[in-house]
Amino acid sequence: MPDLADWVGRARIEQDLITLTRARSAAGLFDEDPERVVPGTELPACWHWFYFNPVVRRSELGEDGHPKRGTFLPPVVLPRRMWAGGRLRFRAPIRVGESAERRSEIASVQEKEGRSGKMVLVTVRHRVSSRDGLGVEEDQDLIYREATKFSEQPRSAAPSPEAQWEDAFSPDTTALFSFSALTGNGHRIHYDQEYAKQVEGYPGLLVHGPLTALLLLQAAQRRAGLRPTAYTYRAVAPLFVGEPITLAGVTRADHSTEVWARGPRGVAMQGTIEW
Repeated sequence: MPDLADWVGRARIEQDLITLTRARSAAGLFDEDPERVVPGTELPACWHWFYFNPVVRRSELGEDGHPKRGTFLPPVVLPRRMWAGGRLRFRAPIRVGESAERRSEIASVQEKEGRSGKMVLVTVRHRVSSRDGLGVEEDQDLIYREATKFSEQPRSAAPSPEAQWEDAFSPDTTALFSFSALTGNGHRIHYDQEYAKQVEGYPGLLVHGPLTALLLLQAAQRRAGLRPTAYTYRAVAPLFVGEPITLAGVTRADHSTEVWARGPRGVAMQGTIEW
């Protein structure tokens, strides 16, 4: 594996227009009325994920559908890539119709040895700004690992408390396609079933980690009726298309909300939201 330390500190700046069409498309995906989104509407928390997505030539894509490594992201040779979690702080509103900027930096690269073999954890630090100043601070964790067959054994996760509320979500191929399109995500594990099974060794198409994170955040926000100030989440295990997902949460003593997503093999994602 090449020396990856040189990539720490590498940065890039991307600019985007927070378009009405894309925000309305996101509302439709989450079964909300798209017509309620108008110019000047405050972008819901984490919807900045639908913008600033890299556009590259088809010849610059890797086998998995992601842009080839070694430009901004380090040239990790391990084949499997996952969005493992993140930490966000919401500072100021970002509004539909405004121009915005995202500054991204490789914050850290750590090589580790896990139960499934060698791993590399890459943390990317994003800062999103618009007319009102700094809007979002985000640290995003990506994990690269060796090519190992998926195990039905659930990973260890902290026991979840008794839920105060629960929602059900059934991910279908249309939802995965829409989320991939909105985020500019060409990773084939989300739409190419043969690739997901034969190459990556999964039993089916994977549900996007950030989709699950967004569903948890929105379910909690409907109960709280408040604007989140911070959100931390961690993926524990994958979820697959066609499998029922339970979204659950409970208010803690400090008035934050603990959330988790549960699939057929147990807890798949855990998170905490501050209001």
